[in-house]
Amino acid sequence: RDRSAWSVVSAREPDHREWSDLEFAWVVAAHTKSNAIVIGRDGAAVGVGAGDQSRVGAAERALTRAADRAAGAVAASDAFLPFRDGVDTLAAAGVTAVIEPGGSVRDAEVIAAADEHDVALVFTGRRHFRH
Repeated sequence: RDRSAWSVVSAREPDHREWSDLEFAWVVAAHTKSNAIVIGRDGAAVGVGAGDQSRVGAAERALTRAADRAAGAVAASDAFLPFRDGVDTLAAAGVTAVIEPGGSVRDAEVIAAADEHDVALVFTGRRHFRH
């Protein structure tokens, strides 16, 4: 995978395990119907929320499926998180890192939320958005 366009935009960098899970979750998100949020942990998709009209709804669906496996997991979003509530929702369930395209007019708010929750946040510069 070419990560040359990816950038860590949060204060905290993903650790080695998080990078591995972020890469995996990003690939799964590419093959999931939009709007997709994928919760990944230890090389497995433990929760997938897709087809929702809102990122928070997709995140809540993915977190419900992940249950207690969300704590310490990562999340991938196939398109940008338009508001901070996506990160707030994921962090409240224990997600430690998020990967998404970036590009929202509210990216600064999303980054601030990640930093407030000590969540590593990676922007890819590319969206999947599969319908």
